[in-house]
Amino acid sequence: MLFEPIDWEHWPRAPHFEYYTKGIRTNYAVTARLDVTALRGMTRTHGLRFYPSMLYAVMRAVNSQKELRMAYRDGTLGYYEVCHPSYTIFHPDDHTFSDIWSEYSPDFPVFYAAVCRDMEEWRDVKGVKAKPGRPDNFCPVSCVPWLDFTAVAHDTSGPGPMFFPVVTFGKYTETDGKWTLPLCFHIHHAAADGYHASVYFRQLQALLDGCETWR
Repeated sequence: MLFEPIDWEHWPRAPHFEYYTKGIRTNYAVTARLDVTALRGMTRTHGLRFYPSMLYAVMRAVNSQKELRMAYRDGTLGYYEVCHPSYTIFHPDDHTFSDIWSEYSPDFPVFYAAVCRDMEEWRDVKGVKAKPGRPDNFCPVSCVPWLDFTAVAHDTSGPGPMFFPVVTFGKYTETDGKWTLPLCFHIHHAAADGYHASVYFRQLQALLDGCETWR
């Protein structure tokens, strides 16, 4: 698990980090519509599941920006080399959910197989946290396939600040032959600004448009 400590004296974002952690403690959320026409077509053509495939795109875009992999490790601020997805699975019998996680791989077939295997193994395990052993370098991802929302807001506190993004995407819908879905990107302002959020959305859309090359 490689971790790169931040060189505070030469870090351009040091004043911004100080401001948003000690001055105004700010999280923000941006929701945008993504074109998933190509991804929906690819998964249907090749008999793949949409959720694990979308999860791959979400996490590959997260891992492409070091700002989205920032965290404290043993009191030291820095960047993890990789973030793994911690994602929700739904229990239709009692309408509850559980969090599980899978190891990230930039290789789509490897990642897809791992997610499908974990979803099958843990699908009947109830409780908020189902699969044990989740690493510290994780990114939460949720899917709300019943709702085509316009925005999502998070008001979450914990024992300490979390700088990894929280990603939520919703139901895909069709308009004039184009399939889109809403995706909310929520992050601590100390980790990333609006520029970094816009880069994330651009990279994610490019991945979705080029999904046929994943295989």
